[in-house]
Amino acid sequence: MSIPDLTGTPVLVTGGGGFIGSNLVDELLARGARVRVLDNFATGRRENLAHCLERIELIEGDIRDGRTCEESCRDQRFIFHQAALGSVPRSMEDPATTLDVNTQGTANLLAAARDAEVERFIFASSSSVYGDTERLPKKEGEEGLTLSPYATSKKLCEELADTFFRCYGLQWIGLRYFNIYGPRQDPAGPYAAVIPRFFDAFLANQSPVIFGDGEQSRDFTFVADAARANLLAAGAKREACNRAYNVAAGDRTSVNELAELIRQSVGSNATPKHEPPRAGDVKHSLADLEDAASLLQYQTETSLRDGLLQSLPHYRSLRSRTGVR
Repeated sequence: MSIPDLTGTPVLVTGGGGFIGSNLVDELLARGARVRVLDNFATGRRENLAHCLERIELIEGDIRDGRTCEESCRDQRFIFHQAALGSVPRSMEDPATTLDVNTQGTANLLAAARDAEVERFIFASSSSVYGDTERLPKKEGEEGLTLSPYATSKKLCEELADTFFRCYGLQWIGLRYFNIYGPRQDPAGPYAAVIPRFFDAFLANQSPVIFGDGEQSRDFTFVADAARANLLAAGAKREACNRAYNVAAGDRTSVNELAELIRQSVGSNATPKHEPPRAGDVKHSLADLEDAASLLQYQTETSLRDGLLQSLPHYRSLRSRTGVR
């Protein structure tokens, strides 16, 4: 079991203009795949694909449109479904849209994949499905009650995929991402993830906001590891299919520790400021990687410190391009 030979293989990446999706597109192209991208650029960025537009087929459309999904899935061997409306806080404010995009959109793609006789459907799930369970590390099969509409949408996606397997034989693998970070992650907007927000603030020598006391911890995972997990899922044996796997670093870092690491890497004198905790956020997150290691041969290759150093040039460049010094 390993990453398959993808030379000439037709694959679809939904959300391919996004942070994770565009990094995955790069990995697929490097391995010779014929890549089709579906994105409506609601949260993704065209500039993330500017360097490879001549090497991909780009369909601009919304996964909530069934016909667009049918067109996109036609003649594809693998589907890497990364399109989603992320962010727990956004889902708390607008649950209906989150559920519509993430759940109905995934249902549309599953139906299109079934009709197109796609070999395997690989999709982005989330560590948020573990909900209120306090056990660490988080282990597949030991999920709790979800704490946000976003988490519920991802849990429903897993259940939908399993239903399509039982009813139609469609193979699937869900990847429960744990706090993915890295180049191309957007620091802008009210729902930006913590690492790009911290980089953006410290590069401006401003105080980043930490919600709560900062002792909450996360399993921060470099984007290249997440992209590789998708490729391993494509090459996994049949008996490894039809279930979800944790994709993480297998280590946890407090938000306070994270802030200090980024402050040191940037060389800033600013210190964080604290605000009340956000509704829907879990206190601690740490992945059990035993199943991913044994059945997908997945393991992390990038430490948090190294991943942050690899991410820093992206954020320096971003501030330079936007005219901010």
